[in-house]
Amino acid sequence: MQYLIISSVLLLLAMSAFASESPVTGGQRVAVLGGGCFWCMESPFEQLEGVIDVTAGYAGGEEVNPTYEQVSRGRTSHIESVRVVYDPEKITFKELLDTFWRQIDPTDDGGQFADRGNHYRTAIFYANQEEKDIAEESKKELEAEGVFDRPVVTAIVPAKEFYPAEEYHQDYYLKNARHYSAYKIGSGRAGFIKKVWGDESAPGKYARPDDKVLRSTLTELQYDVARNDATEPPFDNKYWDNKEAGIYVDIVSGEPLFSSLDKFKSGTGWPSFTRPLVGKNIVEKQDRKFFVVRTEVRSTHGDSHLGHLFNDGPEPTGLRYCINSASLDFIATDELEQKGYGGFSSLFD
Repeated sequence: MQYLIISSVLLLLAMSAFASESPVTGGQRVAVLGGGCFWCMESPFEQLEGVIDVTAGYAGGEEVNPTYEQVSRGRTSHIESVRVVYDPEKITFKELLDTFWRQIDPTDDGGQFADRGNHYRTAIFYANQEEKDIAEESKKELEAEGVFDRPVVTAIVPAKEFYPAEEYHQDYYLKNARHYSAYKIGSGRAGFIKKVWGDESAPGKYARPDDKVLRSTLTELQYDVARNDATEPPFDNKYWDNKEAGIYVDIVSGEPLFSSLDKFKSGTGWPSFTRPLVGKNIVEKQDRKFFVVRTEVRSTHGDSHLGHLFNDGPEPTGLRYCINSASLDFIATDELEQKGYGGFSSLFD
């Protein structure tokens, strides 16, 4: 009898440990994320290439088989969450978090938008040390980007068992599109996302075209700079002395990179900026060419060579993003709406 009891306890412990691991089946992985109302968290992930399935449910609590009535009234320790099944060969955990941050207010510790209470708080549930490290680094990057005036308080906690919500909650944005749309707007979430991220709420919108397409659409110089890391001549390029108001986007992917509001006359003969317009669209890499260590700047989605970053710029950042005109396309303020960048118009009001 004692042997059976011990065996049962060991079996329960093993099952509990398995529940907190990120399931891997046929190459698939699982991420569990709490972003307030789960109705609003399914659609953004289901649109991403590499995501296989998204389920609304409850996570992070101790109670077994919680119901919507219990969770929504704050009678459990669970929070509304989504379980994202994805193919790590097509999309990474880090990329899922990039989408996650753009759907929530990570500075709100009392709920999300109109939904108040602990059961609407935000959280990233990690299944192992690797996911924990990725989540913490992603959170640090968001804080360093300076998007928010308040501290990022989204919790990063060990995964517990996930319980799917009732069937009528699944794909609610499709089953009840009119009510879902009214709720997302009325709750304040839609307006918040647009205000903070503009049209950047959905990473994956910008991508690098096939190389054959690039060779047929870019000039020889543009291709050589963006794809082969070349440098254009100073004082003999398109935007070094451009004084128009607007934004600069990647010539390859179209992702927003810099604003005329942050452009300054550096005297170098290349367009120079004190900071990026959208920090997540900029990647910094160490460049050891020519026997000098420099910081190369590339675009995130287009992987275009943009230029280099130096620490000799003016206030408020003290930085100088020295960028090749050949890697950029300029969108004037009166063209922002027409060309799909209307979310940035308010910057120039």
